[in-house]
Amino acid sequence: MENNNAVSALAALAQENRLAVFRLLVRNAPEGLTPGVIGEQLELPAPTLSFHLKTLAQAGLVTAIQEGRFVRYRAEMAGINALIDFLTEDCCCGHPQLCIPKGKQE
Repeated sequence: MENNNAVSALAALAQENRLAVFRLLVRNAPEGLTPGVIGEQLELPAPTLSFHLKTLAQAGLVTAIQEGRFVRYRAEMAGINALIDFLTEDCCCGHPQLCIPKGKQE
């Protein structure tokens, strides 16, 4: 991941509604949700939600899948994993295994 991609992803997540949308999609991975369900659960009007989904998609954090007449949005886990890897690649003096969050260690 390049610096500009990381900045784009972080900027997309640095807004309350977009962060809520992304977290909702992560909770519903890998199936994803339709915009109607997302809007209903987060109480966001369609135009507002559309704007936020477009921003998240441009940042590589969500993907849209056409299913007949409907569109389903899914969290792009590869995108968020790439961001996490980018942010932690120099962690712990070159020993990233030491940076595993508490509760994630085996």
